Amino acid sequence: MFWLIEFNLDRGSGVSTYLQLVHQVRQALRLGTLRSGDQLPTAREVVERLAINPNTVLKAYRELEREGLVEGRPGMGTFVRQGIAGATLADHSRLRRGLEGWVREARAAGLDQEDLRALIAVVLADVAKEGVA
Repeated sequence: MFWLIEFNLDRGSGVSTYLQLVHQVRQALRLGTLRSGDQLPTAREVVERLAINPNTVLKAYRELEREGLVEGRPGMGTFVRQGIAGATLADHSRLRRGLEGWVREARAAGLDQEDLRALIAVVLADVAKEGVA
């Protein structure tokens, strides 16, 4: 079956597997890839594809359910209840193009991926301190 989300794991990230799944669903909701009514892959399908413990998938889905983002329907699966409000898809496209240009410029200046992550984290923290939404 075709799914709107394909889970991927970074086993070297230091982030627990269940949280990686939660983060990927949240990101798909923010970007509009997943919308209200969409079905997530079954736990069994995720387990088969990623070779992980079924309890890990169930823990991720329970966390998303606790947050009110998804709901389990017995015998049917897990479905998105609501999206995460944010910028429109047009805004995403415009902002993404700007960010891609900035990343290319930073790479040309010699920054690697870890440098970029560190710089973005610092900027996000500074903006949060300013109270800018």
